[in-house]
Amino acid sequence: MRLLVVFGTRPEAIKLFPVIAALRMQPDLEVRVCVTAQHREMLDQVLTLAGIAPEIDLDLMRPDQSLDALSAALLTGIGATLDTEKPDRVIVQGDTSTAMIGALAAYYRKIPVAHVEAGLRSGDIGHPWPEEVNRRIVATIADLHFAPTRTAADALRNEGIDPASIYETGNTVIDALIATRDRLRADPSLARGLDDLAVRFADRRIVAVTTHRRENFDAMTTIASAIARIAERPDIAVVFPVHPNPNVRGAMDAVLTGLPNVAMIDPLDYPHFVRLLDMAHLVLTDSGGVQEEAPSLGKPVLVMRETTERPEGIAAGTARLVGTDADRIVGETFTLLDDNSAYEAMARAHGPYGDGRAAQRIARIIAGGDKTSS
Repeated sequence: MRLLVVFGTRPEAIKLFPVIAALRMQPDLEVRVCVTAQHREMLDQVLTLAGIAPEIDLDLMRPDQSLDALSAALLTGIGATLDTEKPDRVIVQGDTSTAMIGALAAYYRKIPVAHVEAGLRSGDIGHPWPEEVNRRIVATIADLHFAPTRTAADALRNEGIDPASIYETGNTVIDALIATRDRLRADPSLARGLDDLAVRFADRRIVAVTTHRRENFDAMTTIASAIARIAERPDIAVVFPVHPNPNVRGAMDAVLTGLPNVAMIDPLDYPHFVRLLDMAHLVLTDSGGVQEEAPSLGKPVLVMRETTERPEGIAAGTARLVGTDADRIVGETFTLLDDNSAYEAMARAHGPYGDGRAAQRIARIIAGGDKTSS
């Protein structure tokens, strides 16, 4: 069976590199990789880490690209690739424009689609935007749905998806996290780039920050002001790998540049990011993946969004929705910094997203060796 794995962003690459490795262990599968480079530099960092050399690189990233221009380029680029490669199945991950358009292009050619990390739902098509609609579109097309949790599998069944096509596998991000953590333990030099910050902030608790979501672009200045207020505390250091999107970078530079307790750094490759999570006392984020990764390392997560498609973390007590209001962000952060019992309740909570063997399950199912749906 000839497979084409299509992805374009760093989060997709992180969550798919264990799947690609597992698929390549199956003797009857030919695995080809197509990247769209929806994120260029950050994607390439993960490809290098994972030792993946894509057979097809569409290189579609353009500065400040609109969604319609990106979607048009993706549809024609992926479509031409499918016509040349003629795969028996396309594999996409998550809820990016690449995933949605990849599934659509395959549907136009009647090529079956497998969806990794299927069934995530916020219930609000505006939050996250456009990801909530993207993943719903993929669900209507895919014939194999790899749900990371029972909640996600139930969401698919409730939408009328054939239960026989739904598999509860765990989330492959945990596979990637565990593999990378183990590599760092064996070879700490993979993340030596944070040594100076570790020394500089050795006597302070680190608040790690990530923010990049499109629906938060209008709130970036507010988020920046909250970070600045948090960083006024002498016992705190904020380490913030800033997303290169100008809607993020401009707002953060305007408010946070020059603050002594804030380290605004370039985006980190995955080993360095795993190390940052391990160094952090707590995490502020609007990222979906970080909501899964940080709790698995025992780090409380405050989610700067109004809704989340990952309610398992909220239910388990590993994460808390705080929105984008500056007073709320600051207040919830200070509670975790000042109330040890509140902190420990979140830090001890169990990560509900898997056991690190999701990719193996997915590979067996695609290869036809496991037909037991959830």
